[in-house]
Order: sequence, then structure tokens, then C-alpha cells
Amino acid sequence: MAESDWDTVTVLRKKGPTAAQAKSKQAVTAAQRRGEELETSKKWSAGQNKQHVITKNTAKLDRETEELHHDRVPLEVGKVIQQGRQSRGFTQKDLATKINEKPQVIADYESGKAIPSNQVMGKIERAIGLKLRGRDIGKPLEAVPKTK
Repeated sequence: MAESDWDTVTVLRKKGPTAAQAKSKQAVTAAQRRGEELETSKKWSAGQNKQHVITKNTAKLDRETEELHHDRVPLEVGKVIQQGRQSRGFTQKDLATKINEKPQVIADYESGKAIPSNQVMGKIERAIGLKLRGRDIGKPLEAVPKTK
């Protein structure tokens, strides 16, 4: 077999600057010194979170004066819970354990800071045996016969 005449070619490539490096202040000034052409463009609202369009109702919302808030447990209900709990000999922690809630929930209900939940109110009613909802708050809970 005859020897092949292969030319060996060595190619050395220097990587160009990355996108971030090409946009840096240093790279721009170096390109200006070399006399290269630069293209600059200003992006509208660049770097800001202005993706949401302002709706027509913003003026209406600004004129709105009503303060919106959640109803809280009335203080009379809190006092009934406290009295019922103490008459049964429960601490806040005991009552919370009995109804599978955190002690802070009972503290919030007694102080009137809690937003009322029918589920929690029902548990507390059954545990202390007093009504907490409706007209006759504080009256004994009537035992409803279970039907099978």
C-alpha cells in the first residue's frame, strides 16, 4: 500500500465573548476603541415587572371608601366558651385536645380574634354542652336523638 499524502491542518479557534460579556460596559468601550459598529436599543420597561395591563376599574377602586374585613367571633360567644370550659374543669389546652384543635384556636375564640368556623364552633358546642350560634347563645345544648 502506498503512503497517503495527508496534509495535517491545525485549527486554533478562540471563542468569542459570551452574551453577558459582549454586553458589558468594558466590551462596549473596547469595541468603540477598535472602531467596530455597535447597535444599541432601549427596551421598554426593561427590568421592571410591568407585564400586567392597568384596567379601567382602578379609578373606581381608588374612590372606594368601604373597608373590607372579616367578621370576628363576638365577645359574648368568647365569654360563653370560657365559662362553659371552666364549668367543665377544662383548661384551654384540654378543650383543644378534646376537639382536635390547637390551644391557640381556643384562645383566639375566647378573646374574639378568631374568624368563626361552623365546624370548630360545632366541636366546641358539643364539648362544653352550650349553644354558641343562633338566638339562644349560652343556653344548654339540647341532645338530639340519633337515628339509625
